[in-house]
Amino acid sequence: MAAMDISIHATYLPHNDHDAAIAFYRDVLGFEVRNDVGFNGMHWITVGPPGQDVSIVLYPPEATPGITDEERGAISEMMAKGTFASINLATKDLEGVFERLQARDAEVVQEPVDQPYGVRDCAFRDPAGNMIRIQQLS
Repeated sequence: MAAMDISIHATYLPHNDHDAAIAFYRDVLGFEVRNDVGFNGMHWITVGPPGQDVSIVLYPPEATPGITDEERGAISEMMAKGTFASINLATKDLEGVFERLQARDAEVVQEPVDQPYGVRDCAFRDPAGNMIRIQQLS
């Protein structure tokens, strides 16, 4: 069977503060802002690492079709606790990236550590509470 030609194009993370989301992903992580679409007071922001085709779409969770007010409340609570969404990133210089993010006042959740499952990583939270784990590449 031939391999399919499929790549990851975008992943979605919720945000609840347009300006804070842009400041974190652009100014702290160094990502490009590729698109910023506003509609009815909400914003969908597309960001990504320079030179890579994959993107993160930061979306307003309240715009998700079909969810109830109770579900919106649960999402807001989970975002505030940092348990709703996450993404794993990777770098060849984990220590250097950790130091730069810490110096830019990113919210540190975990300093670089060797995990029992075989990776070395660290963790931060973005302004919406999303967990950002960064793993050391070999």
